Amino acid sequence: MSKLGCWLLFALCTMFFASQAQAVGIRDEAPDFTLKSLEGKNLRLEEYRGQVVLINFWASWCGPCRQEMPLLDRLHQRYQDTGFTVLGVNVEGEEKPAREIVDKTKVTFPVLIDKDQRVSDLYDLKAMPSTVVVDRDGVIRYIHLGYKPGDESKYVEVVKKLIRE
Repeated sequence: MSKLGCWLLFALCTMFFASQAQAVGIRDEAPDFTLKSLEGKNLRLEEYRGQVVLINFWASWCGPCRQEMPLLDRLHQRYQDTGFTVLGVNVEGEEKPAREIVDKTKVTFPVLIDKDQRVSDLYDLKAMPSTVVVDRDGVIRYIHLGYKPGDESKYVEVVKKLIRE
């Protein structure tokens, strides 16, 4: 297939799948989900109601994801006693690559495996990493696509504001 043919196929697939997904927006209720953690426990987002939750969708092949993880862990450790948690959602569907990164970075927040990418679809992912901050009432209050150094300062600002609410 020619290069142009590949791009046209990609564009058609993107349009098709975009039309199938319902976009999640700010001020929408966060779609509930249950995923298995690397520790083998099923964790449900609804169980975190009453806390501020930062959900970070990531993949082991994503350089910015790996760069961001230790920063998210520091945020998790700093604010976890104030009703805040980070949930890392690995989108690859396999434990092994996720576990290798977690072992290397030594993160302490729960890492969940999105085996069939159902949660990724629920949240209409468009970039890696993608970060969603949910308030104590289960409402999405902040969405951030991608990562570059310094982005974590915005996370801190949003988290501190939501903790005070």
